[in-house]
Amino acid sequence: MWFSFWRSRDRFSLEELRYLTDQLQKIQIVNEVNKDFVIEALRSISELITYGDQHDASFFEFFMEKQIMGEFVRILKISRAATVSLQLLQTMSIIIQNLKSEHAIYYLFSTEHMNKLITYAFDFRNDELLSYYISFLRAISGKLNKNTISLLVKTQNDKVVSFPMYVEAIQFAFHEENMIRTAVRALTLNVYHVGDDYVNRFITSPPHADYFSNLVTFFRKQCIDLNDLVTETMRSAEPSTSTILAAVDEIEDNLYYISDVISAGIPDVGRLITDNILRHLIFPLLLPSLRIEGFQIGAVTSLYLLCCILRIVKIKDLANTISAAFFCPLDAFSPQPEEGLNGNMTRLCCESRSQSSGSDGIVRQPLDAESLIKEVSDSSAPKTELKDVTVKNGCPGSRLELRGALLSHITTGDDVQVLGALSVLATLLQTKELDESMLDALGILPQRKQHKKLLLEALVGEDSGEEQLFSSDNTSVKGGIDIELDGYLQKLKDYGISYFLKAGASPRAHRFEVLDALVSLFCRSNISAEILWDGGWLLRQLLPYSEAEFNSHHLKLLKDSYKYWATELLQEARGIWSDFLIILLSDEWKKCKRAIEAPSPRKEPKSMLLHSAKASAVDAVPPESSFAAGQKMSELVKVFVLLHQLQSFSLGKALSDQPCIDPPSEIPDCSRAKVAGLDASGPKPGAELRLDGAVPCRIAFERGKERHFFFLGTAIGTCGWIILAEELPSKLNCGIVRVAAPLAGSNPRIDEKHSRWLHLRIRPSTLPFLDPTKHGTPLKSKAKPFVDGRWILAFQDEDTCKVAFSMVLEEINLQSKEVERRLKPLVGLERAVDSADAFLCSTKSLTSNTAPNLM
Repeated sequence: MWFSFWRSRDRFSLEELRYLTDQLQKIQIVNEVNKDFVIEALRSISELITYGDQHDASFFEFFMEKQIMGEFVRILKISRAATVSLQLLQTMSIIIQNLKSEHAIYYLFSTEHMNKLITYAFDFRNDELLSYYISFLRAISGKLNKNTISLLVKTQNDKVVSFPMYVEAIQFAFHEENMIRTAVRALTLNVYHVGDDYVNRFITSPPHADYFSNLVTFFRKQCIDLNDLVTETMRSAEPSTSTILAAVDEIEDNLYYISDVISAGIPDVGRLITDNILRHLIFPLLLPSLRIEGFQIGAVTSLYLLCCILRIVKIKDLANTISAAFFCPLDAFSPQPEEGLNGNMTRLCCESRSQSSGSDGIVRQPLDAESLIKEVSDSSAPKTELKDVTVKNGCPGSRLELRGALLSHITTGDDVQVLGALSVLATLLQTKELDESMLDALGILPQRKQHKKLLLEALVGEDSGEEQLFSSDNTSVKGGIDIELDGYLQKLKDYGISYFLKAGASPRAHRFEVLDALVSLFCRSNISAEILWDGGWLLRQLLPYSEAEFNSHHLKLLKDSYKYWATELLQEARGIWSDFLIILLSDEWKKCKRAIEAPSPRKEPKSMLLHSAKASAVDAVPPESSFAAGQKMSELVKVFVLLHQLQSFSLGKALSDQPCIDPPSEIPDCSRAKVAGLDASGPKPGAELRLDGAVPCRIAFERGKERHFFFLGTAIGTCGWIILAEELPSKLNCGIVRVAAPLAGSNPRIDEKHSRWLHLRIRPSTLPFLDPTKHGTPLKSKAKPFVDGRWILAFQDEDTCKVAFSMVLEEINLQSKEVERRLKPLVGLERAVDSADAFLCSTKSLTSNTAPNLM
């Protein structure tokens, strides 16, 4: 019978479709003999129906007349082969995806056979079969609209009582395979965006509404897994960020999905998700971890997750409730029981499908959700009360506000904690769903918005607004805390959380606490410059115009800190990289100006999770190398530039596009460089120069191969070189440049045992991180560390060696003085005479961790 399938016929014809249908109807059982024919027939039917939909309507009329859908279901029941099931699901997916005719779609969805296919008990122990099944369901969801969705549901008394496609799909919403989870999410969004009121009520009614709490359960497990990855990476000797980035992508994908679900506008879904996120994630897990040692999730991971939730899940009540929670003491949060949450997941995900086929009795396997519940339960919050746990830095947790804990990360935390706390404040500042009154209460309402608010209050006749607008003591809302904040604080009681407001708490007091923390941050020397720039961005957002919000103590600390770093900067004028100091200053000036004037922070929140891995790679650089000195100078320049620009805008001055640096001076005719015939471009190998003042020497670049050269040290402005030249026999007192190296950092030294030998350090000609295309990133530099070269020059006698030594020192001194002269307008050389001791004295009011480390 099946051999006749291959006889000559027009492949895309109604005759072919009729023939295939007749052959399928004759099959009573699918076995190894006819299995291949059945598979090929199903595949061909999908092609013919797709072809007919676009070219000849009679094809689909025949499909309906012969009830081929019913034949599909019959073939499925009489087949034991998984390959037949695979082909059938693929055939249906192809037909549904490619049909353009609304009439054809209505017919497919209106027959009882569609729901029979959806609810058929496939054996999902076959992973490929599950993938095809989910693709089949997703294809159906792609054709849903307000007219077609009603064909797939069962109603009773104007109420949807059954929606097989949706119910079957969400059983696999938390499958271990990411592609299956993604397909199910796309399907659910297709359902939600239809906007059918009856379906929406079905989705949000028990037990189907449990799906939204299960989303939070699954997300919570991912958060704990992410924290484990971060912890493992921090402890690793060779940290890798790839696994963290993959986990971060999945975390953010989940949040974007939750945001898409909310944006579908289904009544009560936003409230359900908000309640579950707060009750099972924010309050028992993320907020307590901000200050507790040994909690199940780290502070850095918690800060990152808070930023992500606020940035992506745009629910006003969620954002404002999280913000209100920052006014609660740490002991207000206690672990929530997980029974209800885990019970919902079990009911929804582990419900066994006992429906069997007519012939094989295969039972659909339940989703492996019990393991998910077990993992979440095993890693759930500790059973002890949080108030009994010791907090960092010896601060008792019972009366410490979470807001104060966040600010303490800025004043006493390490790099990662500071970056995390700044990211949270920046995220709050940019969260549009957050009420301005909440920002004001937190002390981070931008000054321009504060003035606008007070002006509006004054215009509508509110006494407090008019009084504050024209008052030098620009306090905020009369009575301290805004009524909107109070409303959200009252909501916290619904979650069993009490709040505590310090005596005298007010937006103005909170604002000064934020300023205190930021100024304290700028006085710390153990925080990386890149993170200080993030603090500068936040300060610029809060105080864009003037010093009005600063008190005299703030201004003094900033000024003293600036003087300290100006003194440190001047010392670099005689450092290893003095020839690059002005170049680096000009470059970092522009970068810093762009960074603090940008509308948003430069870094995404995930950068705080990756910072430790990058820092450990940089720490691998040998501290005695010139590269380490270059990194130190780069950090110093960035801090100095930031403090200089903070000084300017805090005093109401506009920031210039370029730093105030003097132009290069004229080169004296008597200088060694002029006499040698060099210009600012420097010596080039093979170029000719005069040897006046050059000293003959010997050097061996290879063992046993000593060569004779003339040695010359020269400086032109801020640049300088040490040169080895070969004498030209044809020209008196002239030579050819063979080798040249930077003068700065050469560190000349006469050998203690051999007084005719001069040691010189040869550093790279450029800072490696200024040209990452050549030298790679800091992470790559760990595998191939930078090593300085060494020259040992031998002179004919001790006096000649001393002449060469003095020559190098003189040229280094000229080079350094030129750098200092050009920097004088920027650092105020005549005023930068206060020592670091004065700076330390002015910061005694801060914690010991905030004082610069001068050792």
